[in-house]
Amino acid sequence: MAESRKKKSLRPSALGAAGLGEEKPPEPDLRQAQKLVLELLALPGRSGREGQVVRFIRERLLEAGAPRDALRDDQSHRHTPLGGEVGNLALKLAGTHRGPRRLLMAHTDTVPLCEGARPLVRGNYVVPADKATALGADDRAGAAVVLHAAMEILRRGLPHPPLTFLWTVQEEVGLYGARFLHLANLGRPRLAFNFDGGSPEKITVGATGGYRMEIRIQGVASHAGSAPEKGVSAVVIASLAIARLHEEGWHGLVEKDGRQGTSNVGVIRGGEATNVVTPYVEIRAEARSHDPQFRQKIVRSIENAFRDAARAVRCSDGSAGRVEIEGRLDYEAFRLAGDEPGAAAAEAAVRDVGGEPMRAISNGGLDANWLTARGIPTVSLGCGQQNPHTTAERLSLPDFRQACRIALRLATGTESSG
Repeated sequence: MAESRKKKSLRPSALGAAGLGEEKPPEPDLRQAQKLVLELLALPGRSGREGQVVRFIRERLLEAGAPRDALRDDQSHRHTPLGGEVGNLALKLAGTHRGPRRLLMAHTDTVPLCEGARPLVRGNYVVPADKATALGADDRAGAAVVLHAAMEILRRGLPHPPLTFLWTVQEEVGLYGARFLHLANLGRPRLAFNFDGGSPEKITVGATGGYRMEIRIQGVASHAGSAPEKGVSAVVIASLAIARLHEEGWHGLVEKDGRQGTSNVGVIRGGEATNVVTPYVEIRAEARSHDPQFRQKIVRSIENAFRDAARAVRCSDGSAGRVEIEGRLDYEAFRLAGDEPGAAAAEAAVRDVGGEPMRAISNGGLDANWLTARGIPTVSLGCGQQNPHTTAERLSLPDFRQACRIALRLATGTESSG
């Protein structure tokens, strides 16, 4: 039985590979892959400042033999709130044999906590040398996996179906690269694989939807020592609203009537002196749920809490504060169909390298949210990233190597057919 499965796994996939000359699927150069990820981890590139990272990827692709006219970049950064240095970078290759086009992708930006990170190999992990920074494996590990697969195909002349490789920008601040991606650069892929966080055996086929809010609280300034009663404190308004959300179960994990979501007040800015009744506070908050209607209910609860608090806080002449709230949908929830071809291909590739695939639903947003919403059903696979966005972040090298093996199978269409 085991011998039978082995032979089956060597056949080109019915989803795209045909007529390949190799006797067995190609194996990546894992030593070079590790060198590549360490180089990428050492580059600065928080959201909006990914220019150095994108230039590095472009140079490596050209060195590997990518035709200049196969490289496509877009102006997605010009449509985002950050502006930014560069847009998305894509490499579009014609196939050496027929089959549906495949897309392999990852994002290039990191969170601010990764600024100054220096990668250090410690046993089976890559960790930040400085304990005050995160590592940036989210998602430089994914960027390295996708880049290495492309370089292996280019350098070794490996047979492959039509392929597009994509590196996006500004994922961490709202999935902006994927949201404003110039789709014409992709060539209409039918199977799409996004390499992001977690285990390489985890096949993410759905994710939550996210809504972000900017709340501006206008109070009334007054001297806090000689006439505090004449002021309306924006800090007090914010405090009352947040306390109500906590007490009524609308902050953090939100569970109501069998439905579930999350919310968070993540940023508070305001005040300049202790002797002034604070006249202005800015707040940024978010709400998430796989259920769009329940997410909207969370949003309304946040809005009501702040508006009611503004009306409740008054100064000696009866004046109250004001609240202005602006919100936007960052990304909508999605869940792929059970028979999605990309998910089946990913599962087959994981099994082929000795893993046990498991389908999962994410409570965070992914570039896959926007790719799927824009007509390209996208599954996500991990690359060994652990504890992202914290100073405890690390990259599992055994998992990273497995992700490289999986990616090369998917890029060459050599995963087993079933």
